[in-house]
Amino acid sequence: MAASILHRVSGIGLAVGAVLVVAWLACLMAGPEAYAAFAGLSGSWIGLIVWIGVSWSAFYHLASGIRHLIWDAGVGFAPGTANALSWASIGFSIGGAAVFWFLLMRAGAV
Repeated sequence: MAASILHRVSGIGLAVGAVLVVAWLACLMAGPEAYAAFAGLSGSWIGLIVWIGVSWSAFYHLASGIRHLIWDAGVGFAPGTANALSWASIGFSIGGAAVFWFLLMRAGAV
């Protein structure tokens, strides 16, 4: 049940991320002042929390989609297997987002 709810939450997170990317592009087109304001907000601690949430949403939605693809093949419906796949999706999303942000910070991009 938690995996199903998280799948929907991650979909909402991806929608928020899409709006943020459109806002980023709009600020980029609006000029240096608008872009600097957006970059300042995105680089703040609140902005970073939002971007980390968006990246986690992408990783979780990917993992959950793969889990559903496995189920579409007719495999993994046993309660223990379904539970393990759900936990694997959660673990992958946390690990993937952590590695992604570690690499961004290590490269000096954040």
